[in-house]
Amino acid sequence: MKIRTYFIAGGAGFIGSNYVRHVMAKRPDCRVVVFDKLTYAGNRANLEDEIMDERLRFVQGDICDRFLVDREMRGCDVVVNFAAETHVDRSIHNPSAFIQTDILGTHVLLDAARKYGVKRYVQISTDEVYGSIEEGLFTETSPIQPSSPYSASKASADLLVLSYWRTYQMPVVITRASNNFGPFQHPEKLIPLFVTNAMDDKPLPMYGDGLNVRDWLYVEDHCRGIETVIEAGEKGAIYNIGGMCEKTNIEVTRKILETLGKPESLIRRVTDRPGHDRRYALACEPLVALGWRPLESWEVRMEQTIQWYVDRRDWWEALRSGEFEEYYRRQYPDLAKQPD
Repeated sequence: MKIRTYFIAGGAGFIGSNYVRHVMAKRPDCRVVVFDKLTYAGNRANLEDEIMDERLRFVQGDICDRFLVDREMRGCDVVVNFAAETHVDRSIHNPSAFIQTDILGTHVLLDAARKYGVKRYVQISTDEVYGSIEEGLFTETSPIQPSSPYSASKASADLLVLSYWRTYQMPVVITRASNNFGPFQHPEKLIPLFVTNAMDDKPLPMYGDGLNVRDWLYVEDHCRGIETVIEAGEKGAIYNIGGMCEKTNIEVTRKILETLGKPESLIRRVTDRPGHDRRYALACEPLVALGWRPLESWEVRMEQTIQWYVDRRDWWEALRSGEFEEYYRRQYPDLAKQPD
């Protein structure tokens, strides 16, 4: 049997690196090309053990670099595109970086995948393309109504991917996941930011009233969902991957503080961000019909995640300096006006 070779764009990022570990653990006969630009959110340390495995080849590169993508994708069977600018807050300050990577980069990957006749192209998207929903659940056929430059760039890429299915019959599939959490998530995101701040008794910047609702998905469950779609998903289809676990931001925050034994006085209200969607919630029946479900409760996964950050101060402290400090001051100016 032919050894399957994966081309994983953005494989040194949070979800991408977790997926690399998942694939290499579950498929001992696979080969993996990790292609990553190593921006602030991409980190070779995320692949600290896998990087020495002879089955993995790491390539530092930009998915907008047509020559390099073309060279490195040759001979690959499966392409999984995690590569993207992903943080909503950053997209508000600098939309152009999101347009460049999320749309033009996807185009470059699609062209190379079509050229080499890959067996499956997976576009990793987000539930944020649907916009906000006050009641009920988004399905795969819900209209897309993105609210931020980030979600608009991802929605645009989704449409481009679907056009390659309809025009060229390229074997594409799109996954739209809810909010991920777990090990190796950059400390700019809500859960790792609040965990690491609380560990150091620093304020936790809470947008607005804290009642925005997100469906939380443990990153390993997301990885399992992607593999399910690669193996059994329908070509040209979209699959929602949700944690089936809705929590308000204040509920998540209180869980973090309770687990760490920290006071709620660390919570500081800050000005809400522009276009902040109120609620995301996904229906996942097509994926569940393929045999997928989250394996553990949110409470169990949260405790495991918090403990990971407690144990891995060496990992996250290295990321909370320089550029991160400048971003943090710019993003949360209200904190400078509040007493400690």
